[in-house]
Amino acid sequence: MHTTRFCIVRHGETDWNRERRLQGHLDIPLNRQGEEQALRLATALQLRGQRFDSLHVSSLTRTRQTAAPLVDKLKLIAQFHDALKERHYGAFQGKTYDEARTAMPEAWRKHQDRDPHYDMDGGETLQGFHQRIISHINWLAEAHPAQTVLVVAHGGVLEMIYRHATGTPLQKPRDFPIPNAALNWLSVGPQGWVLEKWADESHLAETLDEL
Repeated sequence: MHTTRFCIVRHGETDWNRERRLQGHLDIPLNRQGEEQALRLATALQLRGQRFDSLHVSSLTRTRQTAAPLVDKLKLIAQFHDALKERHYGAFQGKTYDEARTAMPEAWRKHQDRDPHYDMDGGETLQGFHQRIISHINWLAEAHPAQTVLVVAHGGVLEMIYRHATGTPLQKPRDFPIPNAALNWLSVGPQGWVLEKWADESHLAETLDEL
């Protein structure tokens, strides 16, 4: 078995990220800050000479917009995947965390307890979401043996991959950051999954002139 290396990026910031509003499958665009993050990301990777064999992107607008500068600067062809979408948050979609907690206290409790079988009233269970993401990321690894793959997806997608790679149970509260437009490096091969570097935001702290 060959080793496949992944760089997985959460999309740039949206207004709903700032408002702590649950996006899920709702198609929210980047805000100005998110567009700048996407440009800084692509520029840094270009000037550092980082090469990728392929680019795979969630089909939602916020990930497509984050990927656009990568396509331009790294001369990649984006392949879009519904299977890389964020978790469907059911009745919570469009609500802030506070609104969801106030309007649906019992549903919110199940969500906070990380019940793996709760679908948030018409959404996706945590277990089902995890299976969707890990099945697809394993498929990408098999499709790109011994290659370096760039993926642009969502916070929930990154969380599922991190938990899978580190053996962190779904029910355990998240204790690791997932910043917008950060670089997260993992690999999978004969040794299994290895977390190489997580939540690298160094490129976002640089100015475009310095880059």
